[in-house]
Amino acid sequence: MTSNKSIINIILFDTGNSSCLFPLTLNKAVADIRCGVLTQKERWEKLTAGKVFVFTEKYLQPIYEPILAGEYLLVDASVLPSKHLIQQILALNMNERLHDENGLIATRINVEGVAEIDTYIYQPQGPRQIFDTVKRLNSPTQIFAWNDEAIRFDFALLTQNKVSQQLNNSVQTTNPENIFIEQGAQLSHCIINAQAGPVYIGKNATVMEGCTIRGPFAMGESAVLKMGAKIYGATTIGNFSTAGGEIKNCVISSYSNKAHDGYLGDSVIGEWCNLGAGTSNSNLKNTGEQIGLYDYASGKYFAAGNKCGVIMGDYSRTAINTSINTGTVIGICSHVFGIGLTPKFIPDFSWGFNDWKAYSLDNAIRDINNWKEMKKSFLSEAGLLVLRHLYENLVTNRAV
Repeated sequence: MTSNKSIINIILFDTGNSSCLFPLTLNKAVADIRCGVLTQKERWEKLTAGKVFVFTEKYLQPIYEPILAGEYLLVDASVLPSKHLIQQILALNMNERLHDENGLIATRINVEGVAEIDTYIYQPQGPRQIFDTVKRLNSPTQIFAWNDEAIRFDFALLTQNKVSQQLNNSVQTTNPENIFIEQGAQLSHCIINAQAGPVYIGKNATVMEGCTIRGPFAMGESAVLKMGAKIYGATTIGNFSTAGGEIKNCVISSYSNKAHDGYLGDSVIGEWCNLGAGTSNSNLKNTGEQIGLYDYASGKYFAAGNKCGVIMGDYSRTAINTSINTGTVIGICSHVFGIGLTPKFIPDFSWGFNDWKAYSLDNAIRDINNWKEMKKSFLSEAGLLVLRHLYENLVTNRAV
């Protein structure tokens, strides 16, 4: 989807509101948040023919490719695009900006140096157009709450003018026209019901025997659904992730595992996480009351509706048979084990929860690399520096 203007590169920018998505954005930019089939960055790459760069917090910037001088569309990374919004953004003239009641959505700029990008974000100049209020990701709960809409948007984007791989006769389907299978995917003796929403199976993904899937559902490249999995919409399984048991209205990011029996509902799981066998979460209070969810930005709890499971940051893992409390927030790099229900908030770099101890940085990095090695990956030097920075600020200062 492009305009008549020449192809232009994109800069997805974070604002101070990115802290509202902690712990999911502690160690990565908002551009890397997955909602629907795609991450924010992947979505803009598909929507335009340009290259997408990321402008984020100073300690995170080394993870991303340097931004060189040139002409760009500067776009709020938290915005979920619509067809009309994309047309408006791509049609912007130089220094023209698009706003809603909550601030800058996008502007077309000529960048000479990275240092001046903040000025374009917080002190924009030039003609201003007002757009209807857009959807911005400013709470982790919105990721699963808006996942239905995002899957439908991405499904149309990814399947336009493409032909699905044919299913073999062992797969039972309802509304097959709403099912798209990428090349290399393997499905056998499973049931897919796309009546309530589309189903997207990514390249080289595997759906094993006995799986039952109801759309909307998205499964990324090389992801695996284990035998007998029961999947309710709106659920996303990220690239190279493994899922099993019963899952409903969840986003499991890339390279994570919920491979065994247990229930996961109304939740967001970060990257490189592992839920031990039998781990289950509560997503509804027995009283039916509003659920309080911990907010990193304020240190207080906010009302998250009456359906909310767990928000888990990257590199965290649960022991077998862990019982996760309703509306639990688990920070990054935590090893979750203990007796009884988990606390409602488990801080970053935690080792257990009954008698809190810090997960030593050296051990955390060692274990992260062990998990990455299983999926033929490694922790980059820039990623390592980010974790060291976070440990110093989140753990060392907390201990003092």
